[in-house]
Amino acid sequence: MTLADVVHTFGRAMIARHGERVHKLAIHAGFTCPNRDGTRGRGGCTFCNNRSFSPAAPAPVPVAAQIAAGRTVIAKRTGARRFIAYFQAYTNTYADVDHLRHLYDQALAEPDVIGLAVGTRPDCVPPPVLDLLAAYRDQGHEVWLELGLQSSFDRTLERVNRGHGYSEYRHAVRAARTRGLQVCTHLIVGLPGERAAHAHISLERVLAEGVDGLKLHPLHVVRGTALANEFRRGGYRPWTLEGYVATACDLIERTPAEIVYHRVTATAPQGLLLAPHWCASKWRVLNAIEAELVRRGHCQGLEGGRRAWPW
Repeated sequence: MTLADVVHTFGRAMIARHGERVHKLAIHAGFTCPNRDGTRGRGGCTFCNNRSFSPAAPAPVPVAAQIAAGRTVIAKRTGARRFIAYFQAYTNTYADVDHLRHLYDQALAEPDVIGLAVGTRPDCVPPPVLDLLAAYRDQGHEVWLELGLQSSFDRTLERVNRGHGYSEYRHAVRAARTRGLQVCTHLIVGLPGERAAHAHISLERVLAEGVDGLKLHPLHVVRGTALANEFRRGGYRPWTLEGYVATACDLIERTPAEIVYHRVTATAPQGLLLAPHWCASKWRVLNAIEAELVRRGHCQGLEGGRRAWPW
């Protein structure tokens, strides 16, 4: 048994949709964020150091060169021959729409790139950007708008210096879904001041608005962040692996089976990671989530029971 037997994973969804493996290739396109450049604030989110997840190749390396490098690595590892260009680092809609079109077109010009995944903030998706993404979808591309919500609680968002509230998320997701765009929402489990109950409520609110995909992240403390300073002062206590796995499984069980989980954990390089130590090992967490769901006899989409997948 694998995780894909109990969770509707992105990999399984892409095989069902396209008939073969499709992998995301992470792109760093040189963007910043409105709560870094002074538009909304300074310093960025208290937990954010993009070096913990962004590609090793810094901007302004051409998009085509980044795709070529990523293609080589993934093809050797998995044999995948088709890819989605994942504009990941910082806020990837935070520019004039013509500049965005230029960058996205470069990625889609690659013959084995079948679509886009665009990571951004709920307060940075004006109508022209949504229309651009919808146009790519209408051309037959696989398009995902990835919205970094993290929490549905405004008090938490303010505490981590997010620079937007839940109302901006509601507006963005409704505007995207009006255009038929696939939305993947990011949620962080273990934000300062939050317990498991907060994560449950955030999931319920996101599901009520409508969503096509989800990403779950355990909050981890990385160097070069305000959260790292808070952690060193004893002001933040990271979650245990057992606590995260139990909460992640609870959320997965409560998620309708048709929703795609793009991710159920997140990691950081050991040189950057301060805590918790288990966030250095992706497979340890994935295996623990799979094992816990199997132990419970549960799967995504049916709390307390099992059923055949609908796809």
